[in-house]
Amino acid sequence: MAEFIMESCGVNEKGDLTIAGVDTVALAKEYGTPLMVFDENKIRSVCRVYKKALEENFGEGSIPCFASKALSFKGIYRIIAEEGLGSDAVSAGEIYTAKAAGFDISKMVFHGNNKTDADIRYAMELGIGRFVVDGAEELEAVNAIAAELGIKQKIQLRITPGIDPHTHKAIVTGSVDSKFGNAIKTGQAEKITRLALAKENIELMGFHCHIGSQIFEIDPFVEAAEVMIAFIADIKNKTGFEAKELNLGGGFGVRYVKEHPSFDYAGAIATLAEKMKASAKRCGIVLPRIMLEPGRSLVADAGLTLYTVGSVKEIPDLKNYVSVDGGMADNPRYALYQSQYEIHVANKAGEKEDYVCSVAGRCCESGDLIAENIKICKPERGDILAVLVTGAYNYSMASNYNRLTRPPIVMIKDGKPYLAIKRETFEDLTRNEI
Repeated sequence: MAEFIMESCGVNEKGDLTIAGVDTVALAKEYGTPLMVFDENKIRSVCRVYKKALEENFGEGSIPCFASKALSFKGIYRIIAEEGLGSDAVSAGEIYTAKAAGFDISKMVFHGNNKTDADIRYAMELGIGRFVVDGAEELEAVNAIAAELGIKQKIQLRITPGIDPHTHKAIVTGSVDSKFGNAIKTGQAEKITRLALAKENIELMGFHCHIGSQIFEIDPFVEAAEVMIAFIADIKNKTGFEAKELNLGGGFGVRYVKEHPSFDYAGAIATLAEKMKASAKRCGIVLPRIMLEPGRSLVADAGLTLYTVGSVKEIPDLKNYVSVDGGMADNPRYALYQSQYEIHVANKAGEKEDYVCSVAGRCCESGDLIAENIKICKPERGDILAVLVTGAYNYSMASNYNRLTRPPIVMIKDGKPYLAIKRETFEDLTRNEI
């Protein structure tokens, strides 16, 4: 029996790939391709791992907030709410989507290095829980708009701790040279903290940091946390202000291929708590309420994408190309990051995988690839290709490039599939055009 990177996957008696016990070939036939499919129960189980680990190790009130840039649509906010998580947003559009789903906006934090005045006002009017303020200009705008609305807005300040997590340079966010936040090393973090404390319409709750994504070691998170605790203690000694909240962001790694290591989320949180409690004691502060912002790790390996093979092009002594009916329009991650994937021919899931090829998309771009030099069983036109672990940053980064319509999302709960997002139509492509 084949082994898959996703624990939700298996092979049925027909030899077809399954997800959450449902035949993917049958799903492709019913809903068409490209098609994104999610195991809802898997998402819920990881939510519970995070929530339990934070409560057990940091105490009641410490909470995971789903980083919804990884996957933002109404259905995911309903799931997150039912599991008792908060959420974060990086745009007014994400806030609007959460609100449309009935999500409690007071349990949401608003990120972004360049929030417009309109963004700020919209979020305040809906009762946003926290702004993660990125710079002095934003701080002034938040204070001014809060004054206009007659409220005192709770915020966290984004701090860059200067940590190199040894991840892809495009997803490193915690170094001094970053568009995000205020560096401790340069003195900017202390400066903006003093500025925030002087604002009449702002209530500074604490600090936020995020060091990057796809990190498989706990040490960089521990190092960042210890830097932040030392900063909190330093600010307390200098100003008398002691942070009530510390938001450590996200970044725990996800296995996309078997070469990637496993990451024990609950174990990592326990280790982090142990180190942070000792650090807080040494620094003479009360450990603040802890928040984490898992995104990718909640949804990535709950999802896969199904495509239909269009052609198999063999260039003698050079390369084989398998072309599918999707590509960079629904999955730009390979073009951006050279992201690795495990791929299978879904209707031949039990067969030997010894055909070396590159998987190409249908866009009119030579760089429209999903994988290069991988081994799958030899496909032919009409076969269904399954790309695993596409639950994060695929649908949320999808576009209409080449005027392609974005795919639907089917969720599977307790063995029963349901349509969560409809496939876009040609009419949708021109809906806003005059």
